[in-house]
Amino acid sequence: MTINVKEKTMVKPAEKSPRQWLWMSILDMMNNPNHVPLIYFYRSNGASNFFDANVLKQALSKVLVTFYPLAGRFRLDGGGRIEIDCNDEGVLFVTAETSYVIDSVGDFAPTPEIRRLIPTVDYSLGISSYPFLLIQFTTLRAAAAARVPRRMGRGRKRKRSEEERLVDFLHVSKAWWVY
Repeated sequence: MTINVKEKTMVKPAEKSPRQWLWMSILDMMNNPNHVPLIYFYRSNGASNFFDANVLKQALSKVLVTFYPLAGRFRLDGGGRIEIDCNDEGVLFVTAETSYVIDSVGDFAPTPEIRRLIPTVDYSLGISSYPFLLIQFTTLRAAAAARVPRRMGRGRKRKRSEEERLVDFLHVSKAWWVY
């Protein structure tokens, strides 16, 4: 499977967010930071703008007004503690296409082909260099789409509850495509 990346953009909140620094909890600081990949596949609903990534980017920009820490970056405070810098740098949004067919996904096992739908992260530049949230919107052949958000997660218990909130957020975004 070949993935053709068409565009990489930073989606920022539609309105300026309050500049603040949020400490991570002790549970969050127990593990190394890593991105948690989630993959969603959708068949076309027949709407003319189902594959319009601009609709999703505009809606994400509006949602980031409320969920503004997702547009920030990790950083170390003066004492070496990890915190979220709410700086509005944005969420990485990748638009791609592939000739892959959704019917060939099978049982959704994590195969090397499916892993190619996940955006890569260069961790070598430090925690302040990469986005907290990355989304890759890939158009598949035969009227389907895959959406792969990767968000930072730390600590097992905290990660689970944040993933659940992110899943709720992403399910709401499904409605963005029908307008």
